[in-house]
Amino acid sequence: MADMQATRNKPETLNKMTIGELKTVLADAIKNKEQLLIVGEPGIGKTEVIRQVCDEIGADLIIAHPSVSDPTDYKGLPSKANDGSHAVFLPFGETWQAIKAEKLTVYFIDDLGQASDAVQKALMQLLLGRRLNGHKLSDNVVFIGATNDIGQRAGVSGLLEPIKSRFDSIVFMDTTIEDWSSWALNNNMPPELIAFLRNRPELLSKFEPTKALVNSPSPRTWASVGRRLMRGVSNFKLFSGSVGKGSATELMAFLELAKEAPNLDDIIMNPEKAPIPSKPALKYVVSTGLAYRAKKDNFKRIFTYLNRLEQPFRVYTIKDAITRNKELTQTEVFIKWACSEGKEIL
Repeated sequence: MADMQATRNKPETLNKMTIGELKTVLADAIKNKEQLLIVGEPGIGKTEVIRQVCDEIGADLIIAHPSVSDPTDYKGLPSKANDGSHAVFLPFGETWQAIKAEKLTVYFIDDLGQASDAVQKALMQLLLGRRLNGHKLSDNVVFIGATNDIGQRAGVSGLLEPIKSRFDSIVFMDTTIEDWSSWALNNNMPPELIAFLRNRPELLSKFEPTKALVNSPSPRTWASVGRRLMRGVSNFKLFSGSVGKGSATELMAFLELAKEAPNLDDIIMNPEKAPIPSKPALKYVVSTGLAYRAKKDNFKRIFTYLNRLEQPFRVYTIKDAITRNKELTQTEVFIKWACSEGKEIL
């Protein structure tokens, strides 16, 4: 009976989406003024995805944090009417922006599940009626919400049913090493870290809620590690404080192993004879490092070396390289590859 009850109470996650899928869905929903609620673990990049989508479709972004709001914040500031006959309520900043919006604007309600019941009730009129004390929100505004789930020790006790039903759909966000690697390549993350997580993708997001004062591996905490590595900081204790002792131990061992990888300059200068690593971990290091070095004037030589690697590592390099430098798609070697092996992959 207890097992049946646990199954009955388990959140429905069949609609879990990767970041790539979610970005497509979000762009369509925003353009068509549909309200979505995104649910996901702490630190997997929900807010960052919203920022990226707004940038890509040219929408303005308002970010609200109801977890630090009072119910009266949505009513406005009481003031006397100009003729002194009655009281009026002046909208606060975020609401005023939504009232005056002249272009497509996302009103992003972040950490919605952490808001008190009283604040959630105050949001009901805003989400459905789109009016507050006589003030009408601009038709250019669409609401998108995000929250952690219950049971994740994020201060979420649930959402009121009328709040949930005001969203056109509730979707669960997942994260994959492909999504994170694409982000990392465009956000100055070190190639060694990308190579490590490709070698151990199960460590990318290993969220474990606990009362202990320790962090779990997540895209957010790995990004902290990456920023330190880019500054030349390689401190086991700091890394442990970001991603946990076990993950930090594995990372430090990988970084030490990476020193055995063939020199990238030697590979580019002599791609036909440069050594091929025997260890898969080192192949991740080489393939990711070559993607960072790839330019139009050396891409042909890099391709010569890649043709000596197994397909997965060859594909990693090519995909990473064109993610960082779109001009490489215009090279002769890429076009030939795209028309042969690449047509089944891209």
